Amino acid sequence: MNKKLKAWKQSLHHKPVCVVGIGISHLPLIEYLVAQGAIVTACDKRTESELGETAHKLREMGARLELGDGYLSHLSGDVIFKTPGLRPDVPALLDAKGQGILVTSEMDVFMDLCPAPVTAITGSDGKTTTTTLIYKLLKAAGFKTRVGGNIGAPLLPVIDSIAESDRVVLELSSFQLQTMTHSPQTAVITNITPNHLDYHRDYAEYIAAKQNILQYQTGENLAILNLDNDITRGMISETKGKVLTFSRKQEADICLKGTEIVYKGEPILDVRTIKIPGNHNIENYMASIGAVYPEASVAKIQNCAAEFGGVAHRIEFVREVEGVRYYNSSIDSSPNRTINTLSVFSEPVVLIAGGKDKGIPYDELGPAIRDHVKCLVLIGATANTIAQVSKKAAPDVPVVFATSYDDAVLKAKEAATSGDVVLLSNASTSFDLFKNFEERGNLFKELVNRL
Repeated sequence: MNKKLKAWKQSLHHKPVCVVGIGISHLPLIEYLVAQGAIVTACDKRTESELGETAHKLREMGARLELGDGYLSHLSGDVIFKTPGLRPDVPALLDAKGQGILVTSEMDVFMDLCPAPVTAITGSDGKTTTTTLIYKLLKAAGFKTRVGGNIGAPLLPVIDSIAESDRVVLELSSFQLQTMTHSPQTAVITNITPNHLDYHRDYAEYIAAKQNILQYQTGENLAILNLDNDITRGMISETKGKVLTFSRKQEADICLKGTEIVYKGEPILDVRTIKIPGNHNIENYMASIGAVYPEASVAKIQNCAAEFGGVAHRIEFVREVEGVRYYNSSIDSSPNRTINTLSVFSEPVVLIAGGKDKGIPYDELGPAIRDHVKCLVLIGATANTIAQVSKKAAPDVPVVFATSYDDAVLKAKEAATSGDVVLLSNASTSFDLFKNFEERGNLFKELVNRL
């Protein structure tokens, strides 16, 4: 155990600590803090009855609970671990800071204490696939590799088992990055487009949160940036570390020469061998190659491209019924993601879309509907917004409204004929009807498998 980690663990003995938000990721954190001798108060806006068995489990651990509407009323202690979904400028947190309490997060503390090199990935689209690719390629190269952040399990509770020779790969959201005070040794930004404007005050704040992944890098660190994206291209001159650029459309450190991805002129991967479809996945491979090559060899990269079938809920093939292919892309929680997904298909698409509004414009979705969609099946809070956009750009595309997901799948089946694709790609978040996009995608797959 390194000295810094040992000292931090010792500092927790008999010290009062608050953990705000009792989600899946914070339960192992609370258990870990209690095991270090901290006096833990767990705070959550849900009531005891809503938490159910979780509340009982936390009390058995020895944690004190602050629940319900007033869960932020009594924040105190030496340290507060904030859930990423809570804005850092809520009055209770600002008051705590004013009292000298350290407000931090599980991820920020982990980044400070982690003994192994960290590669972190952010972006509006593609970050989960890129994170998964980097993780798989580093494992294939022989490194003991951990994955965390937005995916995988919380890493701070297992930090004792991470060695300097290991590798850590993190997917980081704008929520996590907004308050980060540490940067990874290797930072990847896939792209930046308007997103999460229901949380961020404006697009500028969202961009600043993403850019914070670079803020604390040094000259020895590496930033991998998308040259085809206006926002990330503009970050190049402000980056403190070394920079690798990637581009599908122009000359860059990692770019296309014919059908070949080349790294500084060296051929690495023929894009025709990539198993997962779409130009956006070519870009994901470019970013991943920048992060792992030459530690992961050309042969390892080529093997991964030929074998990796993608991450669940991302253009995931479900089944074929009567000549119609059904795909689940429930991860598509923004118009830009749905635009990218639609571009993958040359077949006529029956599109199921709609969900909770994130406060972002939908206008650019219209041309993609016009070019790819034969029928639009809408459900959820953004159904009317998407219908209006479609009517303006693609007035000839029929629009059908569904009252449930059972109804949506049946109406999509009725609209599709042999050779078509039925695609779930919501262009909106899942939180109007579901806990998360996984639950939404799983229900879609279940309904399709019943057909």
